[in-house]
Amino acid sequence: MSDEEIRPADAADVAAVRAVTDAAYHPYIARIGVVPQPMDADHAANVAAGRVFVTGDPVHGLVVVEEHPGHLFLDSIAVHPDAHGKGVGGRLLRFVDARARERGLTEVRLYTNAMMWENQKLYPRFGYEVLERRVDGPYDRVHYRKRLV
Repeated sequence: MSDEEIRPADAADVAAVRAVTDAAYHPYIARIGVVPQPMDADHAANVAAGRVFVTGDPVHGLVVVEEHPGHLFLDSIAVHPDAHGKGVGGRLLRFVDARARERGLTEVRLYTNAMMWENQKLYPRFGYEVLERRVDGPYDRVHYRKRLV
């Protein structure tokens, strides 16, 4: 899996994007007490807007990104549970860094739910630093950034 292409998603991938996102985030529903926001996303609109990049055949990993002035926002990263531990998430995070650099952006930003403690261990290992913790509606979020050099 380490050498699989990461490519822009197309309309034929929308069902797989939904399935991988749901499989990745479903275990968190009980822990955080609400449906994680990526599960409610308009996947078709995100794909049509060119914001979704996928890997695998069948798709087993994806990122949703959005360009902002000065940074790339990593809206969602999802790896199907069957692909955990195979380096897919790390490859996707490196892809996001490369995409930001290609666009001349100096940092990547993201947030994760405070109850998703696995992510709070993961992101610092990839160079992210905590910016703040903030409650947004029903979501208690830890906001991160990674400065690209």
